[in-house]
Amino acid sequence: MKILHTADWHVGKVLKGRSRIDEHRSVLRELVAIADREDVDAVIVAGDVFDTSAPTPEAQSLVMPTLLQLREDGRQVVVLAGNHDNPHLFEVYRPVLGELGIHIVGTFRRPDQGGTLELTARTGESVRLAVLPFLSHRYVVRAAEVLSGTSAEHNRDYADRIAQLIGALTTGFAGDTVNLVTTHGTLPGGRFGGGEREAQSIFSYYFEATAFPASTQYAALGHLHRRQQMPGACPIWYSGSPMAVDFGEEGNTPGALLVTVEPGRPALVGEVTVRSARTLATVRGTLEKLEATAGDVGDAWLRVVVEEQPRPGLAEMVREILPNAIDIDIDERFRPVHARRRDPVDARTARGPGQLFRDYLAATNRHDDEVAALFDRLHDEVTS
Repeated sequence: MKILHTADWHVGKVLKGRSRIDEHRSVLRELVAIADREDVDAVIVAGDVFDTSAPTPEAQSLVMPTLLQLREDGRQVVVLAGNHDNPHLFEVYRPVLGELGIHIVGTFRRPDQGGTLELTARTGESVRLAVLPFLSHRYVVRAAEVLSGTSAEHNRDYADRIAQLIGALTTGFAGDTVNLVTTHGTLPGGRFGGGEREAQSIFSYYFEATAFPASTQYAALGHLHRRQQMPGACPIWYSGSPMAVDFGEEGNTPGALLVTVEPGRPALVGEVTVRSARTLATVRGTLEKLEATAGDVGDAWLRVVVEEQPRPGLAEMVREILPNAIDIDIDERFRPVHARRRDPVDARTARGPGQLFRDYLAATNRHDDEVAALFDRLHDEVTS
């Protein structure tokens, strides 16, 4: 059977205030075209379908028709929630889309309750697909246990319990079936793409590749936006994002993976590039240099670093030269001293909740790295 593995769509993502919905429309249309052209038997969307847990109606109205189009010609379509998605919203979708043959998994499910899907490919193979959506640290490691032990112990607890859950979901893997796992999370050694949510990608959220049993013929991962293979006892791949999410990802090659697998054999994996979205690029130089290179940037969204002294109207001059410049900054060498070295009062007001909480702990002689790390996790969970 042949599988299209994709993830990290981030539909609804805004770049410096600019809507990218038209780019997402083109990208998703291209993914459907790839599924049609390659005549795949199944599509796995390994999380982060949306960019936020409260997707706009416009974002939802783009994703739903795409899933229906991917389902055409009898393809199996499996979608799981990532850390940007709202798992409860996915559970609302689940019964409705399930009636249309689209498998949605928002929260952890036991193997016999939808956690392990038993499917039949159009080519006739029996398929067992273990599905584990993103699980927060708070969900996996109970709150009572977070209040005791060390950070290292909590990290091990998270990794150990993810391994236990995957072990439970894969117990039915057999030699005469196609055995697949899909999940959304971070493996040690994975190269970050640049736009991942840091607090849900750090060591507290790592788990080991040994969680995937050798009987797994392919593990389809989401979360890291750079397409890459991970070492393990079976083929383990991140598909990467089909478009650069922000300027930290401008060096990535957006795309997806085409996977061919049959019972008893490791999967064969091929990469496919997605070209529909506008590229992101950083350019730097004086106004004269920027003008000389303006014809080389095409329609890319631009981050511009100006190598001149700041002055009134400089940003407008840059945009006249480069209309697609959406992020304009002054090179550090040309910034006034007071802009480089802020007054302590200004620096304090610019600090985020995590730093302010650490300041409070230090001021009251209660500094504790574990408490600070717990604050970061809880803050990320309630604001994501």
